[in-house]
Amino acid sequence: MRRSAGNRKPGGWSREVVPAIFILALAFWPQLAAGQDWFRTGTGLGVSKPRVAVADIVPRSPQAQSLSTLFSDVLRNDLDFSGILDLASKSFYPTQVPSIPGELNGAVWTAAPISAQFLAFGNLTAAGNDLSIAAWFNDVRNPSAPPVVGRVYHGAMTEADTRKFAHQFADEIIAALSGGVPGIASTQIAFVSARSGNKEIWVMDYDGANQHQLSSMHSISLTPRWSPDASRIAFTCYPTTGIVSAQICMYSTLTNKLLTWPRYRGTNSAPAWSPDGSKVMFMSSMYGNPELFIADSDGSHVKRITYAVGASTSAAWNPKTGQQVAFVSDRGGTPQLYTMDADGGEVQKVPLPDMGYVIDPAWSPNGQLLAFSWRRPNGNYDIYAMDISTHQLVELTRDAGRNERPSWAPDGRHLVFESTRTGTREIWSMLADGTNVHQLTMQGDNESPNWSPK
Repeated sequence: MRRSAGNRKPGGWSREVVPAIFILALAFWPQLAAGQDWFRTGTGLGVSKPRVAVADIVPRSPQAQSLSTLFSDVLRNDLDFSGILDLASKSFYPTQVPSIPGELNGAVWTAAPISAQFLAFGNLTAAGNDLSIAAWFNDVRNPSAPPVVGRVYHGAMTEADTRKFAHQFADEIIAALSGGVPGIASTQIAFVSARSGNKEIWVMDYDGANQHQLSSMHSISLTPRWSPDASRIAFTCYPTTGIVSAQICMYSTLTNKLLTWPRYRGTNSAPAWSPDGSKVMFMSSMYGNPELFIADSDGSHVKRITYAVGASTSAAWNPKTGQQVAFVSDRGGTPQLYTMDADGGEVQKVPLPDMGYVIDPAWSPNGQLLAFSWRRPNGNYDIYAMDISTHQLVELTRDAGRNERPSWAPDGRHLVFESTRTGTREIWSMLADGTNVHQLTMQGDNESPNWSPK
């Protein structure tokens, strides 16, 4: 996590001028030079972290060994990436680990160097095609207390079910440690991939596993957006028959089929859901100039929202209030960030401390922070986040390729984005303070990630 810095404006200002501009910018933007505890607290990352150990889940039969290892590894990775706990290194663990609460010796786990406050442990039974996992999460410093979490999972003896149960257990642990904020291990990420020959909509687990193709448009699909109940994905598509301009398409994750949505004149793109799922806002040139329109979720009752010279696009609805929309417009000459009421009133430009332009706004779940990609005057795109009420600003990526299309996880503690830092366009995730970066895709060109709401 870094502070933003002044950058050279286009036109070749001298190096002597740059420091003066930077100092002047800080004079008007003291928040850039101030501490950033406000940001970590706003994302739920600025709190003390309990120390947690995860014992290997004990296999009850030889055929259960590989699934036990998988469950343990997935659980550790989920907890480690949560951002709210300190995971004790497995190298410190004792040789003998508990498989049931009656075998738990809390003193072993609380002693240095493990020094754990909580322990996850359990057992896995595999018989025939049946899988059974008993898992507990105990406060080992308070041995008389009941388990914080205790669950028994039943399913098929498959890696898919084993991963699913590990994610579910991790989510329950995170919810217990964070005061009820759900974990994200069971969430998914929609994205665009060209690995099949065309740009299609794909979906993967939050950690990059289980990547699979959803759409089969055989043309170009872009900008997927999950509905608030995760039952639909709206996206930009180019139909292969009839109308050849970009349109809004709708995919049902319940039926795994495309839903009917009206076709409009001109270019139609960049859909955004209202927080209650009843409306979709999108960019359309149906009347000539690219403006923002709003429609019911089935595409009916279309209404124009913006009226300005230049293009308006990339709407993002504040998920907390439902009454505020961030969007991008070049009505001032270059793409800049604006906010407005959901009915198009009270349009305001969001001030930024130097030149460049902004794309891809995305609200945090609490409606306080706005992430976006900002192309600074040096030409690079990086991810920033701003407190929309105070305009405090923090830089989350720094000159590691081109970084765009941020999307918040439903816990508000994580972001997913696209980046060219490895030479190809891939999907990455990170904690919302810019740390703990993970590469999620590694095959083909991948872009436009969007995190599911649950």
